[in-house]
Amino acid sequence: MKPFRLSLCNEVIAALPFDRQCALAAALGYDGLEVAPFTFGDRPHLLDAAIRRGIVDAAKAEGIRVSGLHWLLVRPSGLSITSDDATVRAATIDVMRRLVGLCAELGGDVLVHGSPAQRRLPEGPGAAAARARAVDALAAAGEEAARAGVVYCLEPLAPPDANFVNDVAEAAAIVRAVGNPALRTMIDCSAAGAAETEPVAALIDRWLPTGLVAHVQVNDRNRRGPGQGEERFAPILAALQRQRYAGWIAVEPFDYVPDGPGAAARAAGYLRGIEETLAWRS
Repeated sequence: MKPFRLSLCNEVIAALPFDRQCALAAALGYDGLEVAPFTFGDRPHLLDAAIRRGIVDAAKAEGIRVSGLHWLLVRPSGLSITSDDATVRAATIDVMRRLVGLCAELGGDVLVHGSPAQRRLPEGPGAAAARARAVDALAAAGEEAARAGVVYCLEPLAPPDANFVNDVAEAAAIVRAVGNPALRTMIDCSAAGAAETEPVAALIDRWLPTGLVAHVQVNDRNRRGPGQGEERFAPILAALQRQRYAGWIAVEPFDYVPDGPGAAARAAGYLRGIEETLAWRS
């Protein structure tokens, strides 16, 4: 079996300068960093050329890659894909398109559209129109992704974090309706553990064969890293192996125990240990 491509979401170790993030990730056995744009300031979609080159060079120097981007709409503030304000919506789509370009320039493969606060639906009769605006914005991002040669993924998130796109089936329906292979969905293990009716491994077996899932993030439903809660990741990695998944597996805890570097180290060791066991069994 080919080794899994393991990536670390960089906000976990964002207290470090980016070159040291790359060095630590590489030393821990990660193949890439999945970058949260807000870790580069309030206007990450407008990073100048020198900073972009520096990001690429820092990763290359350590033998890893920028695997993609996530937490896309945290900065600048005030963005929304559901807003009925035309100015807000235009600004949001512009940021989404520019981040697609940034991802491609940094050598990334995938963008993960979580950003629950920036996709919240209003209560009442305006919800349907807001949902339609969100789908239009996602379609625009997908068109840009197709041009750039990357994949834009709509991330299902569990309530109460999000009230729109809570499970893979809902995300897949939007992806199918848009009909652009550059717009797909993904599986976040923490969100899936909270919102789905079947185990994550079964979810993988059901959805990966459809071709609609392009990315996986691993974390426990308690929001800590893999191996720090009740979720067992051996069946999850076995399902990914069974389905011949070749995409990135991104470690994305939210609660860093004992701290960011410690959580990153524990996750890498835990996942690589499972990987070695699966390789031995195969």
